[in-house]
Amino acid sequence: MINNDVLRSIRYILNVSDHKLIEIIALSGGSVTLPDIIRMQKPEEDRDAIFCEHEIMAHFLDGLIYFKRGKDESKPPMPFELPVTNNTILKKLRVAFELKEDDIHALIESANFKIGRPELSAFMRKKDHPNYRNCGDQVLRYFLKGLSLKFRGPKPVGETPPTSTVS
Repeated sequence: MINNDVLRSIRYILNVSDHKLIEIIALSGGSVTLPDIIRMQKPEEDRDAIFCEHEIMAHFLDGLIYFKRGKDESKPPMPFELPVTNNTILKKLRVAFELKEDDIHALIESANFKIGRPELSAFMRKKDHPNYRNCGDQVLRYFLKGLSLKFRGPKPVGETPPTSTVS
């Protein structure tokens, strides 16, 4: 899935401003400017849109964990897995939102997508594990949709998530 889509989705789920996104990225030592964060949230067809680099996404996901759960200063930060994959995004969001496998399964099913528990478990494994499986874009989209339904409720017909505000 495109990092920009993930950034837009999570921003919508959390209902936070662009400034708060910058703060979340900074929590893990990342740095991004306000104009860049605004351009990352524009539709890909827009001439001014820029790609959210994997390093920025990695900082955002780690910062999101610190934002939601707090930072344990006694532990060194985990090294980034670059490029950021759908599996990485799924794992980091599971940690940030304190979700168990059953919770993730329920969220995906609440978005009207059926997935088996063994398949979901395979997404959470390390890449070198024999039962590891790549998480497809569709699964991640349904997971994000389930998170959105949980935290924001169903959208009225015709409503789309906001792209960006300078608040």
